[in-house]
Amino acid sequence: MITLFSMPSSGNSYKVRLLLAHLNIDYTHIAAEYDGDASLTRTSEFLAKNPTGKVPLVAFESGESLSESNAILHYFGEGTRFVPSDRLSRAKMYQWMFFEQNFHEGTVAVRSAVYVYPQREMDRSPQRLADLLDGGNRALDIMEVQLQQTAYLAGEEFTLADICLYGYTHSASRGGFDVESRSGIAAWLKRVRDEPGHVALDWLPGRE
Repeated sequence: MITLFSMPSSGNSYKVRLLLAHLNIDYTHIAAEYDGDASLTRTSEFLAKNPTGKVPLVAFESGESLSESNAILHYFGEGTRFVPSDRLSRAKMYQWMFFEQNFHEGTVAVRSAVYVYPQREMDRSPQRLADLLDGGNRALDIMEVQLQQTAYLAGEEFTLADICLYGYTHSASRGGFDVESRSGIAAWLKRVRDEPGHVALDWLPGRE
């Protein structure tokens, strides 16, 4: 059985747990949260698996390991209904996943983290928060344009791109972002929640 090291409150970790739930893949979960558990990512044993000291991280029974949330999504998503067989649709899925890491996460996710985690208090300067708000709103507006045209980000089918961007978009209000007034995003969030196999952010294996 694989082992997943993840931060329960993190969107990057959540999207991996969400895909594994959709695929009904069993795994052992080891938490690495800010409030105490994060120290395990600084141990020599963990750093041997992932020198960046970050989660999520999948450890395989073979001894191999895989980090970076979107790489993990690709690994488990390959050959499933979450990756389009059509070449252009698949490229559009990748497009949105690159957008998530290069733009969306660095604004929407970071502003939420600055507010939620005491460890990020030093980043709460007015200018920093304003810049993150502007960038995050732009990212959400870009998503809104697409979701006014298609049911899901890469088209009419639910793909890894939706799992990827749901992670931090559904909790964007933690950073002061208004997603409910963006009708395309609001409807998309509901569609994602309604997908069979969906689990919430606070769901963990063994927790009812």
